[in-house]
Amino acid sequence: MTKRWYFHKTDEVLAALQTDPATGLHQSEAERRLAEYGPNELVEKGIKSPWQILLEQLSDAMVIVLIIAAIISGFIGEVQDTIVIIAIVVLNAVLGVTQEYRAERAIAELKKLAVPNVRVRRGGAVQEVSARELVPGDIVLLEAGNLAPADGRLLEVNGLKVEEAALTGESEPVEKRVAPIDGNEREEIALGDRKNMLYMGTTVTYGRGVAVVTATGMKTELGNIANLLQDVKQEQTPLQDRLDRLGKNLAWIALVIIAVVFAIGLTTSSEVREIWASGNDVFGRLLQSHVVQELFLTAISMAVAAVPEGLPAMVTIALALGSRRMLQRHALIRKLPAVETLGSVTTICSDKTGTLTQNQMTVTMLDVAGEQRTVEALVEMRPTIARAEEQEPQEPLARSLSILLRGAALCNDTTRNVDEKSGETRLIGDPTETALVRVAGEF
Repeated sequence: MTKRWYFHKTDEVLAALQTDPATGLHQSEAERRLAEYGPNELVEKGIKSPWQILLEQLSDAMVIVLIIAAIISGFIGEVQDTIVIIAIVVLNAVLGVTQEYRAERAIAELKKLAVPNVRVRRGGAVQEVSARELVPGDIVLLEAGNLAPADGRLLEVNGLKVEEAALTGESEPVEKRVAPIDGNEREEIALGDRKNMLYMGTTVTYGRGVAVVTATGMKTELGNIANLLQDVKQEQTPLQDRLDRLGKNLAWIALVIIAVVFAIGLTTSSEVREIWASGNDVFGRLLQSHVVQELFLTAISMAVAAVPEGLPAMVTIALALGSRRMLQRHALIRKLPAVETLGSVTTICSDKTGTLTQNQMTVTMLDVAGEQRTVEALVEMRPTIARAEEQEPQEPLARSLSILLRGAALCNDTTRNVDEKSGETRLIGDPTETALVRVAGEF
């Protein structure tokens, strides 16, 4: 059972997790815990192998009907029909496997790129690390716009509000606090009432805070939900459902055709009537009868002819072409049948920050010397502004711009992080504040 951290004081939580809120974990300890607890990510079913996807393709009702038709055609000597049907089945399978396997690989790569970074205290310094590398005991710094990277107990809050709709369904942001909740370990507090906790998948909408990580990956509340969803069976699309019904109906129709043709042939054949009339070893003589054998082959041929061999391949080709068109518009289709259901979509609900946008604020307009000017226009005026700054008294525009940008850069909690390998400088902090530092650097 997960420890109920919300009942405990912050110093008790920190002692249990063996961490220091001022310095955080040392890098070596963080690496040791990462090896112990594993990466901070939700485990999904692994990428399907081409063989697994092939088996799924061949388990389709229509494809099974075609395979049976190919076997029967070969049995009755229709070699040409057998080759054609097998070729269609192979083409259909290759198209489906190729498309779905490529999509699976592409989505796996995209997920690696989509892992967010998070600010933590490690070894006494603020660092920006991948959310996958978080471990229990890490001290995480939170600001408006951040996604909670793991479950944690809040240590400091400054007007912190968190939107927890993904877990609780409540659309209103929850105002957080540090004080422990009254109760004991035997009690269970509803998720939405744990005001001193932070949970993976929720979003900081206002204020700032500091939290110590208490659970990562599949041990989080979101991980528990993901674990329950692993075994949920995916429903078929309307097209898949119709094709399955068609395949089953065709199988019954084929059986009816065989029965009707066979019955008509038996009742109209004089040779068969003579065998029935003799009453001597009727069953054995019927099996050896040339007429009965011809009737059987004719009935089987008519049943096979009733199967639309090209239909599965035509559907797969149409969906594959649709998938390619979608890819040209930067929409990656994971499963071919999704092309059909996507045609019925009217509304798409999506996160904005970091999904539809880059989570990077940009200053576009400044109010300087009593008038609004675009940053682009001011950047073009840099030489003029620089000369004006050297004059005494200073020109109003240069003076106002200098005061504005100096205040934007200094009244700011943004920190600079220099990558030792690439030498690249990254700004770490609130997106709005980093935007102000960035625009100040333009001048």
